[in-house]
Amino acid sequence: MNRDMLSRRLKRKGFDVEMAVNGQEGVSMAVSMQPDLILMDVSLPVINGYEATRQIKDSDDTKSIPVIALTAHAMAGDREKALAAGCDDYDTKPVEFKRLLGKIQALL
Repeated sequence: MNRDMLSRRLKRKGFDVEMAVNGQEGVSMAVSMQPDLILMDVSLPVINGYEATRQIKDSDDTKSIPVIALTAHAMAGDREKALAAGCDDYDTKPVEFKRLLGKIQALL
């Protein structure tokens, strides 16, 4: 539900949005689609968002794609964990759209 709502809001702002249903699919889509930016949920099935980000950032083909981690985890150290995995920024859920939009625009 959160994913669909965020997708609709981003589309209304003029963004093209594609969604992966798991981390492995996300890595594959990053390679094939070369998006301008990735919003990475860290709690994904198959491989989690941290590992998916590591794979994206370890590949010469995709390492320059900015990644923003999205997570409901807002504990001490979670931001650092996302940045250590290669994420360029971090935001918490529920998403505050205006704040996230600012982070997206800063990375684009």
